[in-house]
Amino acid sequence: MSSRSLLAESDPHPVRAHPAKHASPFVLVSDHAGRAVPLALGDLGVHADDWDRHIAWDIGIAGVGHKLRDRLGATLIEQTYSRLVIDCNRAPGHPTSVVISSDGTTVPVNASAPADCHARRAHEILHPYHGRIAEELNAREGEPTALIALHSFTPVMGGVARPWQIGLLHNRDSRLTSIMLELLRAEGDLCVGDNEPYVLTDTSDYTVPLHAEARGLPYLEVEIRQDLIADEAGQCAWADRLARLLPIAWARFCATHA
Repeated sequence: MSSRSLLAESDPHPVRAHPAKHASPFVLVSDHAGRAVPLALGDLGVHADDWDRHIAWDIGIAGVGHKLRDRLGATLIEQTYSRLVIDCNRAPGHPTSVVISSDGTTVPVNASAPADCHARRAHEILHPYHGRIAEELNAREGEPTALIALHSFTPVMGGVARPWQIGLLHNRDSRLTSIMLELLRAEGDLCVGDNEPYVLTDTSDYTVPLHAEARGLPYLEVEIRQDLIADEAGQCAWADRLARLLPIAWARFCATHA
């Protein structure tokens, strides 16, 4: 890899970490909260309108994350750069780590970028983000901790409408997910996805396998439909709901798995 840096001094830091306001078992992480692009990469050859689409970031999830942090008092760690620069929920070198096309939109700069550019993106954006998550979890070792990975999903993908308002993804450890699925379904007004609209696997995702499952930590990977959180009212409503249900789920988890 070339020694030349990708990020300039004027580029934003790849991580925004918001410390806990008081003791909380929850560590909130948001892989696709931002849509910044390093100045050196311009607009990646992507039309301005496409930067408002789900291909660039998880629409609405930054607002949900901040409001949920306010309500829970929990730590929140966010990734600043667009998933079109590098997807921080993919392992370095994964075929979709640096995409050349996303939901019908080509990304010309990515298609022509040399391997050392991909490596710099991982070195300067992905690794600092995951390093900060690891630092937080290391500092909490021995304390009751649950990783809550926050995401949002587009209402229509490939021309197919998605009925779920919220989905929970899980892989090797479904302990906390099973409890939260029961609570969400008991709400009575939700269509809840169980590994929908995506399936969590060792290779499809990176954050949960790396930081939660490898450590044996309970976790939730939450997907909220973007049309429901596109404005502040929706973000507040979902933050309120999650802030109400998460402590209940955690109490049940602790009672069952003490």
